Amino acid sequence: MARITVIGIGNVLEGDDALGPTVVRLFEAAYTVPEDVSVVDGGTPGLDLTAYMAELEALVVVDAMKLKGGAPGQLKVLDKPGILDRGPIIAMSPHEPGLRESIMHAEFQGVAPRVVKLIGVVAGSIDFGCRLTPEVRAALPAAVEQVRLELLALGVPVAPRVPPLEADLWWEKPQHT
Repeated sequence: MARITVIGIGNVLEGDDALGPTVVRLFEAAYTVPEDVSVVDGGTPGLDLTAYMAELEALVVVDAMKLKGGAPGQLKVLDKPGILDRGPIIAMSPHEPGLRESIMHAEFQGVAPRVVKLIGVVAGSIDFGCRLTPEVRAALPAAVEQVRLELLALGVPVAPRVPPLEADLWWEKPQHT
C-alpha cells in the first residue's frame, strides 16, 4: 500500500487543464520511486479525490490553477493550511468540487493525509483542445522538478531513469485515420 501518492489531476481535452496528467507522466518517464510511493494520472476525480488520500502519509497534487493576478505558467506551491484557507469556489469544471473540498471531506472522515502539497501552474486557457499553451508548456520542467523536490523533502529517494523513458502523452499525438 502506498504511503505517499503523487497525483496529477485535470482533463486532457481542455487545454491547460492537462497540466497535472502531463507532469506526472513526464515525472514517471524521468524518475523512479520506491514501491510505497505511487504516481497517478487521476483524471477528473472531483470529490472522488478523497478516496485517493485515505490513509496516506502524504499527498502531492499537481494541477492547473486559477490565481488572481497570476500570469499563465506561474508556478505556485501551497501546503495543506494554504489550500484550506482558500475560499470556496463555484464548481465550473468536471473536477470540481476539488482539492479543498476533498481534504475537508477526508478530515471529516478522519482519513486525511498529514501532509498535502499542491503544485499548481496558472492556466492560460482551458478551452477545448489537447494542447497546452506555450506559457504552461514552458513551466513543465519546473513543475516536474518541484515534484522531485517535494518527494525529497518527504524523505523519498528519487532516482533518475537512465536513459529516461518516453512519456506517454497520448492525447498530444496526431490522430491518423
